[in-house]
Amino acid sequence: MSHDVRTPPIVSLGAGGIAGAIEAASTYPFEFAKTRVQLREQKGQPTPKNPFRVVAQVYTNEGLRALYKGCSTLVIGSVGKDGIRFLSFDTIKNYFKDPETGTLTPLRNLGAGMMSGVVASITCVTPTERIKTALIDDARNERRYRSMIHCIRTVVKEHGVIGLYHGFAGTTLKQAGATAFRMGTYNILKDYERKHDIPQSTLTNFANGSVAGIVTTLTTQPFDTIKTRCQSSRGATTVEAFRSVIADYGVRGFWKGTTMRLGRTVFSGGILFTSYEWAAALLNPLVVPKEEPLRG
Repeated sequence: MSHDVRTPPIVSLGAGGIAGAIEAASTYPFEFAKTRVQLREQKGQPTPKNPFRVVAQVYTNEGLRALYKGCSTLVIGSVGKDGIRFLSFDTIKNYFKDPETGTLTPLRNLGAGMMSGVVASITCVTPTERIKTALIDDARNERRYRSMIHCIRTVVKEHGVIGLYHGFAGTTLKQAGATAFRMGTYNILKDYERKHDIPQSTLTNFANGSVAGIVTTLTTQPFDTIKTRCQSSRGATTVEAFRSVIADYGVRGFWKGTTMRLGRTVFSGGILFTSYEWAAALLNPLVVPKEEPLRG
């Protein structure tokens, strides 16, 4: 994601969508475990804190398919989310760049990421997260939903289209913060490496993405926890979700699922940005004339 060459919008959109699909599908069991932990515990069935134990427990009791309940929704959502996120980030950051150096300050990197996160939340993240969370919650309780489409139809029938936006405030806060720290941290690291002539490679991209994932998780976990409570199968308002977390666990409850989310974001951050750089390198020659340099 070099700043000296402007990436064509179609490349940002396509590469972001490809990267989002790869990242979501490859790390979904960790997302499943994290969501299970954040939802309210069933009486007499405390949820383990170790993500591997959660995955093993679900696999043993419910089978492999259960671990991927809601996965298709997340993959579809990630194609749109990350496509829009990379497109909007690349577009917004061009307006934030220093006209002389072509680079962004750390604060401007974070600002561009925050704005692109809001755009992504409004356009596709909130509805897809709502359906994914409802499917995961429903699978351990009532099992009302037969499929993703049936879940969407049921939610709309019972709550109207607004039902797809339960948890909008928490999701948008999470997306604004997560995209700011994830995209911002990644680009800050890339700028630092360019300045000190550190060669770029798959390993460098993966390491940068992993660091960005860790920073993102630790700073935005409370919003993620509230968002999950709001988007349970029955839904809840942001205030109700906030109060239920306090009632169940106290302030520490807002970081419920941090270990599981870290288990995912360390890998997902690396996979996302490595996949993006790879996809952008493949798509650029199809869009940019040969005499123009490719994104670094």
